Amino acid sequence: MDIRLLVIRTANPQQLAAFYSLLGLSFEYHRHGQSPFHYSTTTGATVLEIYPLAKEQTQADKHLRIGFGLDHFETTIATLKQHHVPFFSEPAQTDYGYMAVIADPDGRKVELYQK
Repeated sequence: MDIRLLVIRTANPQQLAAFYSLLGLSFEYHRHGQSPFHYSTTTGATVLEIYPLAKEQTQADKHLRIGFGLDHFETTIATLKQHHVPFFSEPAQTDYGYMAVIADPDGRKVELYQK
């Protein structure tokens, strides 16, 4: 089994796509049929999409947690620090590997792992 689709909703899709681009992801801006315009990228077998908030949503879900294995870990960490991205935890060895935890613009925790 593998994860094929992950959709993140936000009040500011452009800002969130720019943030996740700092991790090395490249997004396309498009729509499917009558769906809203959104950002989409593929990493491995997983499609990550960034959509605007649904009609009934007033704010993004801050409890979703996502993790990425990074090929260029140290370079990416330096880039994030240059962009003043908040860190919940600095890079360190853990039971799960060498990792750091940052916050995306909506306040979600994002785990970054050294591959």
